[in-house]
Amino acid sequence: MSRAWIAILAAVVLLPMLVRHAIATEIWIFAIFGLGLNLLLGYTGLLSFGQATFFGSAAYVGGYLLKHGGVNVLLVLALGIVVGAVSAAAVGYLCVQRSGLYFIMLTFALNQMFYFTAYQWTSVTGGEDGMPGIPRPAFLGLRLSEPLAYYVFVAACFVIALGIMKRVVESPLGKILQAIRENEVRAQAIGYDARRFKLLAFVIGGAFSGLAGVLYAMLFGIVPLEAIGFVFSGNVVFGTLIGGSGSLYGPVIGAFVFIWLSESVSVIWQRWPLLLGVAFVIVVLFFRGGLVEAWDRLATWWSVRRLRGVAET
Repeated sequence: MSRAWIAILAAVVLLPMLVRHAIATEIWIFAIFGLGLNLLLGYTGLLSFGQATFFGSAAYVGGYLLKHGGVNVLLVLALGIVVGAVSAAAVGYLCVQRSGLYFIMLTFALNQMFYFTAYQWTSVTGGEDGMPGIPRPAFLGLRLSEPLAYYVFVAACFVIALGIMKRVVESPLGKILQAIRENEVRAQAIGYDARRFKLLAFVIGGAFSGLAGVLYAMLFGIVPLEAIGFVFSGNVVFGTLIGGSGSLYGPVIGAFVFIWLSESVSVIWQRWPLLLGVAFVIVVLFFRGGLVEAWDRLATWWSVRRLRGVAET
């Protein structure tokens, strides 16, 4: 087992002892959300400002089924994954027809379309008031209504999701996506259909976002309208970039930073977004790989310093 996995498992155990259970649970949900975006942004080179489309759609569907249908939790999670994947397939099919700025604007525009659909469809979504009253039914004797029990459930979902994403990015598919990111024209020249693989990345990322959306709805017992808005999409982009896009563990680190700032520091200092902005500027100017790159540089510097010290003695 690698050091990174040991650190993550240690964080899973220790986190609820350090922060409130709701915040700890939200961190892992946001990390799952970030994993989906990172496959697009970090591994395929596609900047999407529409991930909340898949997140919010799944949250609404899962919340509605739990609230009105009393559906089994695992079935709701599976349906949320399907909703996220299907909505990503529909949006991705349109978006991959273009590239660059046009691609980004398409993801943004389609996100806004879904947002205003949810805003107007008040009989189902609750409109501006959101969809409240979403229960957490028991699962295999585990009372998910209890904060610690739900934390354990979400943490287990995160570990499974991280393991699956690790297999994806290390598979031939992951290598093809990275080839498209580095040089799309060359990838097409050797026989890969770039649009088809981009769409596949959209679908996989949407599935992860859908899982996160259902878990989010169950955490707070409500699906707020903001969960399908472009600001929410921007949040996961910022979190992933700060943590380190293109690294498997970057979204996890970014989730810690973003949720900690927004949920803990905001209570002490209302202008906490200034810290987020400063961190983002530092990342863009000096550490394009985010905190993961900063850590690697620090570790390299420390190793070189130790070797020099040994050589001098």
